[in-house]
Amino acid sequence: MYERFRNERSRPFFDLLAMVRRQKEMRVVDLGCGTGELTRELHRRLHAKATLGVDGSPAMLARAGANRLPGLQFVRADIAGFAEPGWDLVFSNAALHWVADHGALFARLASLLAPGGQLAVQVPANHAHPTHVVAAELATEPTFAAMLGSFVRRSPVLEGEAYAELLHRLSFAQQRVRQEVYLHPLAGPEEAVEWARGSILTPYRERLTPELFEAFVVRYRARLLRRLGEARPYLLTYRRLLLWASR
Repeated sequence: MYERFRNERSRPFFDLLAMVRRQKEMRVVDLGCGTGELTRELHRRLHAKATLGVDGSPAMLARAGANRLPGLQFVRADIAGFAEPGWDLVFSNAALHWVADHGALFARLASLLAPGGQLAVQVPANHAHPTHVVAAELATEPTFAAMLGSFVRRSPVLEGEAYAELLHRLSFAQQRVRQEVYLHPLAGPEEAVEWARGSILTPYRERLTPELFEAFVVRYRARLLRRLGEARPYLLTYRRLLLWASR
């Protein structure tokens, strides 16, 4: 499902990359590299000396092998605990919203940078949209809550002002915090359900049996479509934060 909307989801990557200052012979780490296609673009467009793509999914990394270039490598590791220092650029596109406690997270990311290094992060911040709200509501219903063990997906993403204050406290000399609302025209609101299956519904799929997850999706679809209305085509709005900072 995620791959169906790959082009739409890649746009923020290129916007984030445009915020990075090119330097000679950069050492770059991409946290949450997925299949590596965009990491390859990152490495190529920066003319980086070395780029390391990091992801925790064996399935994603199995596909990343096809995207290797000289100086570009991929490794399996938990991005929540990655601690190798000395990078000229720590980059992450649409991955860190899965990591808790962004105060502690950004302090660790800052510690990974070489002198004069840059941090570039894009995080989805669409948690107030009905696609997210409806999923959280359903997770508390008795039918699903028992198996979920009271789990409800809550986004750790902060408001833009909070990131600006955080980057200032971490002694970044320069920073940009940008909020962008991306517009995704869909044939109809039912396509928003397919979009969600590849993103916000993933933690529920991982915790429910296949049969119970399908029941979850059926209820999710019915409730979400009541919220979204019947407009055709349907415009899915998606709020994201793009953060750049330099030491």
